[in-house]
Amino acid sequence: MECTKIIYEFAEDTRKLYFGALTPGYDLMAKLRGCIDSILPPNAHEIAENRLFVSVTSAKNGKNHLLSNFASREDLVKVLLASSFIPLYAGISPVEYKGQKWIDGGLTNGLPILSVGRTITVSPFSGRLDICPQDKGRMDVYAKVAKQDLLLSTTNLVRLHQALFPPGQEKMKSLYQEGYDNAIHFLLKENWFE
Repeated sequence: MECTKIIYEFAEDTRKLYFGALTPGYDLMAKLRGCIDSILPPNAHEIAENRLFVSVTSAKNGKNHLLSNFASREDLVKVLLASSFIPLYAGISPVEYKGQKWIDGGLTNGLPILSVGRTITVSPFSGRLDICPQDKGRMDVYAKVAKQDLLLSTTNLVRLHQALFPPGQEKMKSLYQEGYDNAIHFLLKENWFE
């Protein structure tokens, strides 16, 4: 519940700004850093080692990388920040990690598939994924966006707007519940409950 509380507070702070996270002088990355620091335990990098795969994009050549080895907690924090850095929205200077500049991996590969085992695909946008909102329309037209097949719909555009400019807490709670319900639906469909 601590994470949920932090997210709601973060969104509330952003909503108070005239242009949201785009308000001049607002440092979204510093705020995000504070949130990450308040949540992660001191040994988070050890817990995450080869269990958490974070998608980042090289700002130099636009190539996507999946990172799963973190020498320190600070390295893990930097990788998480890099995976959240959307140019212009989050600032001007990409996140530096190991002497290179990195931006959000979702811009080049929003759906990394691991080479071993089953990767469960999850997205806040409706599309061809394991866990996502199930929008229904008269005609389902999909577009490939950062290696994801996403439904072209007004509802997905609203979701994008909500991701960049958070809605009120009640709407956020309903989105949380919708995501929870989508996950339960997937688990039931796959017979993962015994």
